[in-house]
Amino acid sequence: MSIRATHRALLSRLLPDDDPDDLAVREGQFHIVVIGSDRVVCLPRTEAAAARLPQRVAALHALADLDLDFRTPEPLQRSGVNDTDEEPFLVLTRIPGEPLERDALNNAQVFDAVAEQYATLLSDLARAGADEKARAVLPWEEEDRWCLFAEDVRADLFQLMSDSGRLRAERELTALDGLPRLTQAVVHGDLGAENVLWEWTNGLPRLSGVLDWDDVAVGDPAEDLAAIGAGYGPELLERVLALGDWPNEGLPARIAAIRGTFALQQALYAHRDGDEEELADGLADYQ
Repeated sequence: MSIRATHRALLSRLLPDDDPDDLAVREGQFHIVVIGSDRVVCLPRTEAAAARLPQRVAALHALADLDLDFRTPEPLQRSGVNDTDEEPFLVLTRIPGEPLERDALNNAQVFDAVAEQYATLLSDLARAGADEKARAVLPWEEEDRWCLFAEDVRADLFQLMSDSGRLRAERELTALDGLPRLTQAVVHGDLGAENVLWEWTNGLPRLSGVLDWDDVAVGDPAEDLAAIGAGYGPELLERVLALGDWPNEGLPARIAAIRGTFALQQALYAHRDGDEEELADGLADYQ
């Protein structure tokens, strides 16, 4: 049964100007997102995701105060995780636009416009990373984040992999050894193509906003650069790197190492949240 049917009463109340049967639904790793005409409803997929809603709201409020040159969703209404009369939810403003299809980059003018706007986006986040208010409110990347991540993958996921899958994962985890802890920028943490929205004007895309800030932290911009490469390929990543003013500090190696962890990150978070569907997807190449 669809989410429109199982949550019809709730969606009718939260999105009164929309017909529940016409609502678009997008499934993310942590939330099912129901898209209305001017707002969206986020329904946590698991109890763990529901428990993180207050943290997500605090991060979105902090981002709204940073005067970024692109839009971020603004919290409008939230149900407490301990409410007994209805499931937890979060209502956000809707940002207009759609994710960019990768084929659009086959046009040279579109390619250049997208690269320039991604470079500007990351420059905004780097500037925000120097904002003392943001550094006080947003979480910071843990000192031993990648070491702990590797330990958790070995402890929790290796038993679910084939022999060849464990060998592949071990190579990817070994590449993390020695990654420095950098706190240079506000890092989105999941800057995949589906979380960046665009509107088209005169045949060219204009970046309208960025969604899904669940993993935002003050950390290493290599993480967001890795997501751009994973979403749109090495050519766009190379152009963004050429356009930006990045302290090198082994940046290409950091990007490659972090990109190699994306599927493992998905699987580990899904394992912790008890989300079997996302877990299976994350481990697909390790079976």
